[in-house]
Amino acid sequence: MPRLQTVLLDPAGRGQATVLEVMEGICRVYCPCEETEGMTLAFLQSGDRLRTDRLCSDGACVEALTALKFRRDAVGADELGMDAVNEWTLQLLRVRHLGQAEQRLHALLALLVNRLGLRCSDAFQLPFRLTHDRFGELIGATRVTTTRLLSKWRQADLLEMSGADLTMRFSPELIDSSPLSF
Repeated sequence: MPRLQTVLLDPAGRGQATVLEVMEGICRVYCPCEETEGMTLAFLQSGDRLRTDRLCSDGACVEALTALKFRRDAVGADELGMDAVNEWTLQLLRVRHLGQAEQRLHALLALLVNRLGLRCSDAFQLPFRLTHDRFGELIGATRVTTTRLLSKWRQADLLEMSGADLTMRFSPELIDSSPLSF
């Protein structure tokens, strides 16, 4: 599936215990419900599995943040407990519980880097970019607030997001000083 393409996981399949397994790439799973306005539930990467029988009545959407390859499989007997979406939802709730938008964005960046990032010689790198609107949705802030905070860190050389590059680079100081540990 190409980068930025989105598919709806059919809610008609509810009750059938199937799993969507990410084979390659990174994706965002979100709720398509009108009331929640595309609320992010999780980010999945290679090896993560999403149980389709645990989705809301409107299903869920999968957005490819990088080129994505996945397959559908039957639920194994050992997959009765928490899955990747449950874990992500818990971590995103921890981030949203922080009092200030700056703390929430700082913790979110550390969460994304620790779960999905790559360590380079002098920085951490995310192999995809999110919009300022998406960051705002994830931390419960406006796009303007998110842009202001990202600009502040960019000016302090703690963050790099070039216009042509699809990656984001973060200084170890920014990630290591997160208000939450992951």
